[in-house]
Amino acid sequence: MQIQIDFRAETPLTNQIVEQIQHLLNTQVLQPGDQLPTVRALATELRINFNTVARAYRLLDEAGIISTQQGRGTFILEQPPPGQLATLRRASLEALARRYLAEADRYGFSRSESMLIFQETAASWPEPTAAQEQPQE
Repeated sequence: MQIQIDFRAETPLTNQIVEQIQHLLNTQVLQPGDQLPTVRALATELRINFNTVARAYRLLDEAGIISTQQGRGTFILEQPPPGQLATLRRASLEALARRYLAEADRYGFSRSESMLIFQETAASWPEPTAAQEQPQE
């Protein structure tokens, strides 16, 4: 597979994998029905931890991009209609938000502290370039 990891980038490895698989789909290098490497095979190929690839695949699964079928493998799903895609994107973002809040809670931060830091960080976060923006369908 044509995924390359930049260990010096600020973008977490999990996000790099997700973004590159989405890019391969957008450029039609990957097609619905294509099989992805196993988590272990991709982790070995990229020389990264198995759990990092597993998290990326889980995010892609939650977004409705891939499906893992026990004993068969992981496959690119048929792309849903535009309205459903927006719903899936929102669900994926909500899952990220829940994980952020759960992790902050685990470290003992209150909801208000977590929200304040998130808002401050988001306000100072650079705007994505046109090439990085995802279509809002």
